Parts: sequence; structure tokens; C-alpha cells
Amino acid sequence: MTPRRSDPGRSRLDAIDLLRGLVIVLMVLDHVRDFVHVGRHRGALDLATTTPALFATRWVTHVCAPTFVFLAGVSAWLQRARGKPGLPRFLATRGLWLIVLEATVLTAGWQFWRPRLLFLQVMWAIGVAMLALAGLCRLPARVVLAVGAVIVAGHNLLDPVGPAHLGPLGPLWTALHEGGVLVAEPVRVRVAYPVLPWVGVMALGFGAGPVFALDAPLRRRWLTRAGVLAVVAFVLLRALDAYGDPGHWQRHETPWKTLGDLVDVQKYPPSLLYVLMTLGPALLALPWLERARGPVAGVLVSFGRVPLFVYVAHIFVAHALAVLIAWAMGVPVAANVNALYAPTAASDAWGLSLPATYAVWALVVGLLVAPARWFAGLKARRRDWWLGYL
Repeated sequence: MTPRRSDPGRSRLDAIDLLRGLVIVLMVLDHVRDFVHVGRHRGALDLATTTPALFATRWVTHVCAPTFVFLAGVSAWLQRARGKPGLPRFLATRGLWLIVLEATVLTAGWQFWRPRLLFLQVMWAIGVAMLALAGLCRLPARVVLAVGAVIVAGHNLLDPVGPAHLGPLGPLWTALHEGGVLVAEPVRVRVAYPVLPWVGVMALGFGAGPVFALDAPLRRRWLTRAGVLAVVAFVLLRALDAYGDPGHWQRHETPWKTLGDLVDVQKYPPSLLYVLMTLGPALLALPWLERARGPVAGVLVSFGRVPLFVYVAHIFVAHALAVLIAWAMGVPVAANVNALYAPTAASDAWGLSLPATYAVWALVVGLLVAPARWFAGLKARRRDWWLGYL
């Protein structure tokens, strides 16, 4: 018997927006830590120097990018299910727009003065993945799901291949899988998010889209099964320590460090184990988030309905607050406007404790609530074409 489906034409499921809003809030935490924490120039996941609280603060934000990209794929399928005209063209133009946004507005947000580095991060990866999905979205969802699964599960087989092996095609491989410096002069361009695995994650989201059109009980059952399967696969593969991540774990004298080593898997590019470790809990959370109510859920839903707006705004707000806080602590503004990418002795000399960093995070989130609600309301009231790109 074919399961009865709920209406796939409704604008979106609140649970998707709520989860997207939650990961944006966690993303804000990660970036606030980058700007203001005293240990921002040291590896938060370096077991030799980190603390359990700092490790957890960084590790929990790993869920952000995979969930964000996966849900972008789900949203694309929901748009197709609603019969959105010209979906391939929309995905292609929005993908190009996100790449341009990364190279211009977001670069200005990360580096307030004389940008010295073009850092291709998550928006670049989403943009390229949307370009790829523009070519895939005409295919049946199951085919796109299979493409995504092959990429995510198989790309670690390509780990031994480096740009040096490919001669003139080396820069292409840097962008696709290796990451690192793409262009050295006249402007340094560095790929933080090699795009091939992210194309796979977005394809998984698109391929999973039909699940979100099922009636609620069946949808929750499928999401729970998929989440459990991902978590179990992560545990088994990590225990075997043979495939799925280029790094290997080892036992430490301190139990928390052993656990930390187990869950410290590669994000750049995202390994198979990284995707399983992050998307598994996200899928498990969705059925519970469908039942979430209250003011906090309302704020997260509003963030999730205008994710690009909130993402761009939080970079500028967090960076501006970091400059102001440092100035109040005696650091000249000129010495700190580009502290992440062109640090100075003065910018390196200041920083906040982890509890104070959390307080700044709460402040940034609080400052974003009213603008996000306003813009979400604007998008709900109006259907201007350009709003679909924001």
C-alpha cells in the first residue's frame, strides 16, 4: 500500500526552519569564539592544549555546516514538489550569487580593512553545490540520493590524490577535494571548504526530500531510522578505524581525551565519518523539533526562515563587537580590525574567557532577533523575485 502523503506544497515545515535556526545560533557561537576568545589562535580541538569545555564548544558547532547544506538540498526538493517554475535556473543563479557574496560582502565582514585573503568558506561551498544541483534536480530523487551517497561514502578513497599528481589540473583538485591555497598572487585565495563532498551532502538532502512529504508518523519513523543508522555506522567505522577518515584515534590517559580523539574527525574536507557523526544527530532531532513550541522555538524558526540574512548580519555584528570590546580593553582599533587574517601583537594580546565569550554570543544572538523577525515577516508578506536570493 502506498503511504498517504501530507501536502508537499506548504511553504516549509517548521521543524526544518527550527533546526536551521538552531545550527545558525551554534554557528554564531563558533564565530564569536573566533573573534573574541583568548585562545582563538590556538586549536580548540588540540588535545595537547585545549580544555573539555573549549573542546566541546568547538566540537558541537561541527553539526552546523553539514546540516545547513543538507537542509538546502531538502528545501530545493520541496520547491520542486511545489512546482516552482525554472528551478534549475534559480539554483544556478542563487549558487552564483552565494559565491559572489562570499568573495565580496562576507570577505568585507571578516576583514574590515584592506582584505588580504579571499577565504572560500561555507557560502562558497553551498553556491557550488547549488550549481551542481541545478544539473541534478531534473533527475528522480532516488537517483540524486544515490549520487550523493556515492560521493559522501566514496570520496575518502581519493585522499591519496593531491594537486601535485594532476599537473595543470592541480588547482581544480584544490578546489574540489584538497583545500588550501588556490591563488597566491596578487590576492591570496584559500579554499577552506573543498566542494566535492559538500555537493554530495546537498544531493543527499535533495534525495531525502520525499521523506518530508510523508505523513508525520511515517516521516518521523524514517528520520529516526536514518539518524540511528548514521550514528551506528559512525560508531562501527570509527571503532574499526580503517576507512572513512584520514585521521586515526588512540587511547589517552585521560578518558575525555580518548573520547575527544574518537570524535575529532576531519571537517576540511568533510570525511564520511564527519558527515555521519553530524547528520545522524540532526536527523534524530527533527522529529522532536516538530513538537517544539514556545518563544525560543519561535526565535529559532524566524532565524531559520531567513538564514542567509542572519548569517551575513552576524559576521558584521560579531566582528564590530570584537573591535569595540578590544578597544575598551586598550587595543587600538587599527590594530584589531583584521585580527583574524592579519593579526598584530596588540590584537594577539587580548581576549575573553570562555564564559565571557558565551556572554558575547548571547548578546549577538539577541541583537539579531528583531531584524530577523522583521525580514522574515517581509518575505512572508511579499513575493518580490529578489527576496528569494536573500
